[in-house]
Amino acid sequence: MKKILFLFAFTFLFCKANAQDGQIQIETQNTALILKVGKNGLLYQSYLGTKLKDNSGYTAVSKESTKTFVINDGNPLVNLRHQAYPTYGTENLFEPAIRMTHNDGNPSLELNYVSHSTQKIDANTAETIIKLKDPAYPVEVALHYKAFYNENTIEQWTEIVHHEKKPVMLYNYASSMLHFDADKYWLTQFHGDWAKEVRMQESELTSGTKVIDSKLGVRTNMYQTPVFFLSLNAKANENSGELVAGTIAWSGNFKFAFELDNKNSLRISSGINPFASEYNLQPGKVFTTPSFIYTFSNKGKGQASRNLHSWAKKYGVKDGEKSRLTLLNNWETTFFNFDEKKLTDMFADSKTLGVDMFLLDDGWFGNKYPRSGDKSGLGDWQATKTKLPNGIGFLMQEAEKTGVKFGIWIEPEMVNPKSELYEKHPDWVLKLPNRAESYYRTQLVLDLCNPQVQDFVFKTVDDIMQTNSGVAFFKWDCNRMMTNAYSTYLKNQQSHLFIEYTQGLYKVLDRIKTKYPNLPMMLCAGGGGRTDYGLLKYFTEFWASDNTDPFNRVFIQWGYSQFFPAFSICNHVTSWGNQSIKFKTDVAMMGKLGFDINVKELKEKELKYCQDAVANYKRLSPVIWHGDLYRIISPYEESRAVLMYVNESKSKAVLFSYTLHPLYDPQYNAVRLQGLDPNKTYKVEEINLMPEAKKSLEESGESFTGDYLMNVGLRVSSSKVETSVVLEITEL
Repeated sequence: MKKILFLFAFTFLFCKANAQDGQIQIETQNTALILKVGKNGLLYQSYLGTKLKDNSGYTAVSKESTKTFVINDGNPLVNLRHQAYPTYGTENLFEPAIRMTHNDGNPSLELNYVSHSTQKIDANTAETIIKLKDPAYPVEVALHYKAFYNENTIEQWTEIVHHEKKPVMLYNYASSMLHFDADKYWLTQFHGDWAKEVRMQESELTSGTKVIDSKLGVRTNMYQTPVFFLSLNAKANENSGELVAGTIAWSGNFKFAFELDNKNSLRISSGINPFASEYNLQPGKVFTTPSFIYTFSNKGKGQASRNLHSWAKKYGVKDGEKSRLTLLNNWETTFFNFDEKKLTDMFADSKTLGVDMFLLDDGWFGNKYPRSGDKSGLGDWQATKTKLPNGIGFLMQEAEKTGVKFGIWIEPEMVNPKSELYEKHPDWVLKLPNRAESYYRTQLVLDLCNPQVQDFVFKTVDDIMQTNSGVAFFKWDCNRMMTNAYSTYLKNQQSHLFIEYTQGLYKVLDRIKTKYPNLPMMLCAGGGGRTDYGLLKYFTEFWASDNTDPFNRVFIQWGYSQFFPAFSICNHVTSWGNQSIKFKTDVAMMGKLGFDINVKELKEKELKYCQDAVANYKRLSPVIWHGDLYRIISPYEESRAVLMYVNESKSKAVLFSYTLHPLYDPQYNAVRLQGLDPNKTYKVEEINLMPEAKKSLEESGESFTGDYLMNVGLRVSSSKVETSVVLEITEL
């Protein structure tokens, strides 16, 4: 099998250019990226893989050398083939990272190395910038690499600027281009639709180009989630294999292109989807691409996920190291049919249940066109007087008296044609001239390219926050994609629409985050239509799916767990599915727990179970939210799922086991636990039991060494359909 020469890289605190060979060396704890400047002045990726013990080994030496790293004629350290940021119009025969047309009509670009530098941001983070320039035209490109040493994760993005007399047209503007040489490549992608998000699908790449992209404008993750695993040489599993895990921090149209060439080399370009998005770049204006975030693992998908989770906790998700609020939502209890009494009674239900907050969902706003369904009122963000005569301020006060926090649902980017907002500002809506309006869920998209619309959306949040003490939480929804989209504000630059809309949304969220830095918000888009790190820096969590059937949720939550930490994935106990309240709650506890049920309809034992489960969750949430995740048995491979979280000191762990739809008497084997300290002794206790129920784990209450638990294991899986076991594992 051919030795892998292009695996992956990160940057950390070290970047030097060898005066003789133009080498740029970038490293983290475990991996290295080596870029080299060729004799032709172009920049190449020459090594991408596991960090060598001897740094001098990256320098090409002869076969007679006594050094440990010996090259041969086929070694890419000598034969530079892969341009780090290839252009269009000269000698490149494959997908370019950048393509533009100059003022004189010349469609070519060439980028020569100019300089590079590294800035230490803090003890864990450094940013390397490599500057490139066209020798014939005043066009400059800066490649940025921000590396996170301990998390083994890197952000890579690009800045493009020119100084020609008139605007140039950008056609391609990738965030990154990575190169690999292996025998085979296996791509794991995550696709879906409403109520069936992030379904994993793995396939071997063949010659040509495989594209994963979105053209939806908003709610862009509805069909394809902007994440992937790329395994090298063979399929990686949870604990073995070499792979790259990648995602894009962009909330608009995205594109990943995997191009396998005639020499079996693979290049991956990532970034904004350039489809219908030619960009007219003004002189002196910097075009900045979103970050491509990626990590390399030579210990399987599990380690790649843990790398990204650690990065997200510190750098990727708003308040990632802080606690989250458990909640009770009113939607499935009341839908649009509620009044003040129904809601205030549910405040007491929240307190009885033991959760932190009550969340008021859709249907609280609109007066000329009251929000009694999804056909009216959207855009008129004033409390409906017939439902809430005392306004939301009264609800805030009553919730505070009850001892729970108060949160609220909004969908501020959207509007119903049947609304006062639409009557006053029809020009604020994205719609094609000379075409019929195109509705989805009987609503239209507001034009966030327009600064006036940005002000309106910010004011929607600000007005609510200025009411009494303000709300404790927002659920920010987005229930449709763009169709028949045209911006009156952009006039003759309609190809800027998809980019300017996303940047306009970020501008609004920057203002909200600046004024209300500690405000938690849930990101929602008709389920998981927006799950990306571009928005998560403004949101504390996201709604994974409107499908809350716990059987389906195991698969959905399993998919999201590959790239997102548990504290960011919102899971609610609802009326969906016919499973027991225990199974529903145990599944929801895998991430960020919430409830959307009629508490008054719970039987006495069910209520007692829920109260105990909430108390257990609050006690164990630091382990679930911030511990290392080990996915032990996949629901894609067996009729059960088993996973566990282990805290940093390996003193506490929580294990979840879900039996799904097994064949008759499946005879499950013992499960070997992972992530524990083999030299420590642990007490294993089954928790989350229904009142008076017997424990299903015979060993509950007994003690074992970590070595025993990881090499012998426990029989944690029941053979009964849709049953669950939760274990608390504590160091003695």
